[in-house]
Amino acid sequence: MNRQPDISVVVIVHNDAARLLTAVQSVLDQTLRGVEVVIVDDCSTDPSYAAAQRLAAAHPARIRAFRLSENSGAGGEPRNHGIRHASGRYVMFLDSDDVLERNACRNLLEAAETTGSDIVSGLCVRRHLDSRHRGTTKWYPWLYESTRTVDPVSELPDLFVWDTLSTNKCYRRGFLIDSQLRFPKGMFYEDLQFIAEAYLAARRITLIPNQVYFWNVRQKAESKSVTNSRHEITNYTHRLEIHRRIDALLADRGLDDLRRAKDRKFLKHDLVLHLRDLPLRDDAYRREFAALSQEYLAGIDPTAYEAVHASVAICAYLLRQGDWERLIPAVDTLMHRDKISSPLAQRDGRVYWTDAGGHLDDPLGRRVLDVTALGYHHRPLERMSLRNELTGFAAAGTTVSLSGRITNPLGSIPPGAALRGELVLSARRKSLQSFTFPVRSLRHDGSTVSWETEADLGRRLRPLGIVDTVWDIRMRLEADGARTVSRITAADTALTGNEVPVRPRLTRLTADRVEPHVSAKGHLAFRLISQGPAATSASGLIERGVHGAPGALGKAAYRKARALRRKLTSTDTKLRAYHEVFSRLPVRGRTVVFESHLGKQYSDSPRALYEEMRRQGLDFEAIWSYQGSPQGFPEDATLVRRWSLPYLKALARAEFWVDNQSFPLKLTKRAGTTYLQTWHGSALKRMGFDLPELKAMTRDRQREQHDALRRFDHFVVRTEHDVGTLAKALRLDEQRLLRTGYPRNDSLVRARERERAVGRRERGPLARELGVPQDKAVLLYAPTFRTPGRFELPFDVERFAEQFGDRYVLLVRAHYLNHVVLPPSVTGRVIDVSTHHDAAPLLELADALITDYSSVMFDFALLDRPMLFFTYDYDTYAHDGRGTYFDLASRAPGPVFATEEEFHAAVKALDSQALAYAPARERFVARFGEYDRGDAARRIVDQLFADWKHR
Repeated sequence: MNRQPDISVVVIVHNDAARLLTAVQSVLDQTLRGVEVVIVDDCSTDPSYAAAQRLAAAHPARIRAFRLSENSGAGGEPRNHGIRHASGRYVMFLDSDDVLERNACRNLLEAAETTGSDIVSGLCVRRHLDSRHRGTTKWYPWLYESTRTVDPVSELPDLFVWDTLSTNKCYRRGFLIDSQLRFPKGMFYEDLQFIAEAYLAARRITLIPNQVYFWNVRQKAESKSVTNSRHEITNYTHRLEIHRRIDALLADRGLDDLRRAKDRKFLKHDLVLHLRDLPLRDDAYRREFAALSQEYLAGIDPTAYEAVHASVAICAYLLRQGDWERLIPAVDTLMHRDKISSPLAQRDGRVYWTDAGGHLDDPLGRRVLDVTALGYHHRPLERMSLRNELTGFAAAGTTVSLSGRITNPLGSIPPGAALRGELVLSARRKSLQSFTFPVRSLRHDGSTVSWETEADLGRRLRPLGIVDTVWDIRMRLEADGARTVSRITAADTALTGNEVPVRPRLTRLTADRVEPHVSAKGHLAFRLISQGPAATSASGLIERGVHGAPGALGKAAYRKARALRRKLTSTDTKLRAYHEVFSRLPVRGRTVVFESHLGKQYSDSPRALYEEMRRQGLDFEAIWSYQGSPQGFPEDATLVRRWSLPYLKALARAEFWVDNQSFPLKLTKRAGTTYLQTWHGSALKRMGFDLPELKAMTRDRQREQHDALRRFDHFVVRTEHDVGTLAKALRLDEQRLLRTGYPRNDSLVRARERERAVGRRERGPLARELGVPQDKAVLLYAPTFRTPGRFELPFDVERFAEQFGDRYVLLVRAHYLNHVVLPPSVTGRVIDVSTHHDAAPLLELADALITDYSSVMFDFALLDRPMLFFTYDYDTYAHDGRGTYFDLASRAPGPVFATEEEFHAAVKALDSQALAYAPARERFVARFGEYDRGDAARRIVDQLFADWKHR
């Protein structure tokens, strides 16, 4: 290389001769030609240095090879040696078991030259080479969505905290030399310290979205990498020492915000990596781990605990306090987020992970251990995943004896409950066989349920052999008919030497015993093994066959079969079945497919129409679509799972479709099918083709949307407002509109008329079901949808209950795509009714409605009762680019407010507002509910299904 290289790539190697050539070749194949390779061997004991010398001899102008005189014990010193011998204008680092992307050097150099940055970083991709699917994961891809330059690094704390690799970056060599940047010698996690110092020293850093580095991950490698050797306490010692050095670096510069961000990352990532392995470590390791951790955790910023998941914070706190009795179970929850591994405690209206050990007397402990927000106290037993700890295991002949204890959080399993249990052994490969064994003894012990049983595996367990080598075990527990299923948490130390003879069905030459073992996630399992001479010999032959040519053919056939199965159940295949097979079958007269909210509910106007058709005694076949569980759907209808083949067949052959949202857009409606679209609410916010994103679509995409909407033969409207907004936005012709009002609102209109006729309000059975006292009024809070998941109430619910609980009961109904969590302190005064899919009974029960922008306002207005509008984010909601059809503040039939104090004031003045806003409510109903007259379901049935009353 006659001129100065653009980039020197320092390739470090230690006892990795077999893979060195591939790494170096990835540098030689770079599209940027001005690249040199500096190989540094860390005093290998295999032929790595000889391989490096051969490469240098073959490419004398591009490759140089060096060897350290003694092994440094880590990757830092070889890289330092490479920096000293690099001659390029820029420097990169590559490990011998990884490779560079072909354009990595060119892309990094161009960005460096364009921006003048000291560091340019690109996207790293982890390739899991020995995993079943050889998948890939991008290394913190959100940092690399686009090209950007930061100066200084404190502008982007996530970069400093998360991308701590040295290898996916290009460094200006003058910058490294002038800043005297070197890797720590003989320390694991040397990247963390080096890159922290480099980030802080750099004047400018540029990130590019290009893939530059492929990190090859081999979990099953004989020689363990640093990341695969966490079982060694030295690994953790080095990690903490590097973190201490970075902490000191940040303290010296007064970078408190970066330190807090790094503390959060330590809890969320670094500590979690070691905590997950803790149940598998011996007492000596745990004692040393605890001593190291407690010292370091004492310096962690307390606010870091609030920024991580509750399970992480709880484990970190219990470790800091040295509470091993509660830490190990908590780690079980850390590894399995849904699992409840503590009995929990309720105090002062809050739920805590524990109230033992004096932790709640510590302000930090009280904050960290408060798990009220996780909603454990609301979960029925069927939705609980409980820790089931193995306490005893022994084998005698063909029989194993097992005992354990199941966590009983908050006494969810009452002392007098009738208990029944069984163990289920299932082959890990799906669709293979399973075997059950009854649990002999179950005993309620307060905070736990203890169990004991025996299982004659040798006689009952009949594996096939070869294909079902691993068996998972689960326990089904029933308490008063409610069932929960749990895996059994175990430790290896309790299982050694407990093999049991079994008789595989194919042949006992493949295996003759099962042995208990602990899965990677800490659960008890069994695996087939060979112990007798014949079985050992045969299994060896089979192993060679599996990894030889016959095995390759078998695996290929298996992969083809799986691919065929995926293809047969794919969306494309189902769509072809719908259009090419089912749609050629004759339409079945008097058949109706009903669907509400994409099959998630039996509710709304489709339900009201279905029940009216049943009331009138129409002769028809009803088919209801459901997602998830069919529980709650009518028993006198055929139920089909949404997107299943029976569902598609039913739609293809139905005479009528009835739904309130949309049947799958790609399904073409047949000419012999009539589509009745009832919709699910009048519009405040803009809809359909009034949305900017739809207007910005290509003509082809707009045509697809238009074709899907043209499937509607009838569209129900409740007001001329719907005609000018919804119908227009959906581009529906006048002849498609049914001006009948919403069937779901018939009950509301009738309730208003009944109340006016008799002069009083009848609460009905729902009030008794919810436990609402006769002397308290009912407020319903029903906000609109925002983002999926948990909905954070915009007010302090405990404060509300304290201030108004003696007069009102507050019902909270979240959107069906959201959920809320209420603390136990408000029990009886605030009630979550989100699981009540049918809103009409809730609206009838409520004395007043509190909402924001939900279309429930249009329905509730029919009752002529007070409404309050808590629009705490109105500007964002109304002006985020989507816009609204009218100004809510000027049209609302009740007070509009934005703060919690205004909310409380409005509730206090509710009686006077009921009178003051009466004219506004009347105008509101006239404009937004003019066709809701209480007979919508009957009118639609009479219009569309009149000839179905008699055959």
